[in-house]
Amino acid sequence: MRLYLMQHALAYSAEEDAERPLNPDGVKQAKHSASGIKRLGLVFDLIMTSPKRRAKQTAALVAEQVRYPYSDIMTTEALLPDRTPAELLELLQKESTDSRILIVGHLPHLALLANTLSGGDLVFENAGLTCLEMSGPKTARLEFHLQAAHLDM
Repeated sequence: MRLYLMQHALAYSAEEDAERPLNPDGVKQAKHSASGIKRLGLVFDLIMTSPKRRAKQTAALVAEQVRYPYSDIMTTEALLPDRTPAELLELLQKESTDSRILIVGHLPHLALLANTLSGGDLVFENAGLTCLEMSGPKTARLEFHLQAAHLDM
């Protein structure tokens, strides 16, 4: 199984908008990252997102670019910022071992997941993309770790 992890793009602060949707820079950032994902030729069997608006918007912009059906995006509370990696890993066990899955979520959850699986110390940035190749139910090898600026080239 290949996991692609993406932190949502830039969002309004809670003071500006309690729902924290993507701000104009975040929309632009997500679109540029989505274009980079398309240029890389990545295809996803599943796109999963947190139910928070900023994550859903980011996932939708990527899905549009890679022609993944919006209606097939899976929204799950297992991707909320305060959830444990174990909750998501349990959900992922239902997927095929050769699946390519884009996971759009939040910090600290994504960093905990990536670092738990890879044993690394990865730092995430908005709209970047990290790829982990699962080598067991709770271990993975880092394939790449790109910032949004790398995807926008």
